[in-house]
Amino acid sequence: MQTIIRSAIVLLFSLIVQLITAQDSIPKTINQNKIDLLKETRAQITAQEKAYLKAEVEAINKRLERGEITNEEAKKLKMEVAKKRALNIENRTAILNNKIALLERNEEGYEIDTNEKGNDEDNEGTWINIKIKDKEKKKKKYDRRTTNDFVLAFGLNNAIVEGESLDDSPYKFLGSHFLELGWAWKYRVFENTNFVRLKYGLSLQINSLKPEDNMYFVQSNNQTLLETFPENLKKSKFTMTNLVVPIHFEFGASKKTEHKTYFRYSTRNRFKFGVGGYAGLNVSARQKLKYTMDGDKIKDKQKNGFNNSNLIYGVSGYLAKGDVAIYIKYDLSPIFKDQITEQHNISLGLRFDMD
Repeated sequence: MQTIIRSAIVLLFSLIVQLITAQDSIPKTINQNKIDLLKETRAQITAQEKAYLKAEVEAINKRLERGEITNEEAKKLKMEVAKKRALNIENRTAILNNKIALLERNEEGYEIDTNEKGNDEDNEGTWINIKIKDKEKKKKKYDRRTTNDFVLAFGLNNAIVEGESLDDSPYKFLGSHFLELGWAWKYRVFENTNFVRLKYGLSLQINSLKPEDNMYFVQSNNQTLLETFPENLKKSKFTMTNLVVPIHFEFGASKKTEHKTYFRYSTRNRFKFGVGGYAGLNVSARQKLKYTMDGDKIKDKQKNGFNNSNLIYGVSGYLAKGDVAIYIKYDLSPIFKDQITEQHNISLGLRFDMD
């Protein structure tokens, strides 16, 4: 038992050190790409309008050469197209300058669409139409006290047998595993501080045990016992699937970020720990055996009929840094009911849902 505890402590501290040294990546500024695109478009406007003006002047000169208009009419037309193109340059660059200033002044909330195109009414040139959608119309909730996230946990599984230490467990220490999948909601308990959070959800827990020494489970006089299998077992695995409701109180510092119209708390890259428990129902119990008999490979799957507990409840806790946690859970309910010697499932591993 002491050897197992020392190994668990070494594993725990090794993972904590790795978590502490982890670094967050710095997100890019989303608006900067939009600003660069607008500046590039602005630089092209003068050249585009001058090209249009040149084409219009050449068209006027051809009309003059063909005698369709007089010199005075030609001069008047050239003055008109020159004035139009000068105003186009002024107006189009002013629009872009305003949009650039808008993006530079705001961190977020504006989306620029440069994919739509339209035709100049006098020429066949292409305009770049830029639309800005004010995302502030979709107002963010001022204070969001509840968040949610997917839960993934996995690691080592075993059982504590009444009157024996974990060192004397009849199950393989590295061969027995657990997996937990679910969804969790996190609620800020107090209005003006995020130090305490209530975490609750729904999880599917899959706990597996692999007996040592060619053993398997049998039922005898309402007792579920381990006995030696008559053939050489290549695999002996007992799996319990439980649907539970976990509830934890989570403690730890967080960072508050305030914006003009909303604020948020974040526990990203912060230490936190949670204590609580879970309760639910066992939905299935299976035993899988693989062995060879008379040269034939046999897979034997047995479902239910092991007198396992239907009501599942236990205690659990985690220690996290960022979005990764060391996770431990212990079933207070026995694996099998009405047993002379009780066994209780215990799990240790990693959990991902801490952001």
